[in-house]
Order: sequence, then C-alpha cells, then structure tokens
Amino acid sequence: MLKTEKQKMLDGELYFAFSEPLNSERKQAKALCFALNQTSPDERDKRSEIVEELLGSDDAFIESPFYCDYGYNIKLGKNFYANHGCTFLDCCEISIGDNVLLAPGVVISTASHPLDADTRNTGQELAAPIQIGNSVWIGANVTICPGVSIADNVVVGAGSVVIKDLPENCVCAGVPAKVIRKL
Repeated sequence: MLKTEKQKMLDGELYFAFSEPLNSERKQAKALCFALNQTSPDERDKRSEIVEELLGSDDAFIESPFYCDYGYNIKLGKNFYANHGCTFLDCCEISIGDNVLLAPGVVISTASHPLDADTRNTGQELAAPIQIGNSVWIGANVTICPGVSIADNVVVGAGSVVIKDLPENCVCAGVPAKVIRKL
C-alpha cells in the first residue's frame, strides 16, 4: 500500500509538504496560533483553551507570539514554559519532558530539506523527531535542529545551535553546541 504524504512526513521520509491534508492541518494550526497571539495576556482561561486545542496540553504556559506547523506533533510534559517568540516546526514529533523552560526566540525544527539540489528543487522535504528531557532550560535564541535528543537536566546557553545529541547533567553552548561544564 502506498503511504500518504503525511505518513511519509511522520516516518522521516521525503514528502511533499504542500499536499492535502497537510495544507489544511497547517492552516488550522496557524489559525490557532493567530488566535493565541491576538489574545490578551489577561485572558488566561481563553489562552489556556487555545493552547489545549492546539497542543493537547492543559499544563503549558506559552507567551505570545508562538508559532507551530501542526501542533499535534508536540508532546509536552508537566510545567512547560515558553517565553516570547518561540517557533516549533513540528513535522515530526517534538517530545518535551517535565519542567522545561524556553527563553525568548527558541526555534525547535524537525523540518529539513534535501542536500541534493535536484531533489530539493522538486519541493520535497524531510523531517526527524526531536526529544527534550526533564528539567531542561534552553536559553534565548537557541536553535534545535532535526533529529536531536537533549537529555535530562541540561542548560543550553543563549544563541547556541544544537546539531547533535546532548548528554545529561551539563551546560552546553556554542555553534555548534558542545558541553562546557558538567552539573
């Protein structure tokens, strides 16, 4: 049986992002992000309802603006906080543990494009899942690239680019991010 473009996306295979139902699902998620981003910080109940509809989580505090592609591929643990300007490209699963803090401007991207120009020019894309453990603090303007795992109790310094797995109990920083201190 032939896989749908959505199944190819979720399986980390080349897929066409501008096919249905992917277009419609992104449009729905973007409408919810827009609603969240237009809702006053004082309207906590309304914001919580939107976050629950978008991400399926009733224990997340997300500052505006917030952007994501689908929402349904984002799995959040307890006590999650995302500061202003975070973007999640969730073409594959983004799994985030308990007690995770994101500073402003964090980008978590499961999305990628083929390195081969001829393949890339066809419009096909790739994705790989990202896993973030418990008690992780991600600094301002960090970018987390496709296929990365960040273990428990990790601090990622501001401006870092995470392209490889990070071990538990450490401070990591740099471009690319590397361990600079054990905790």
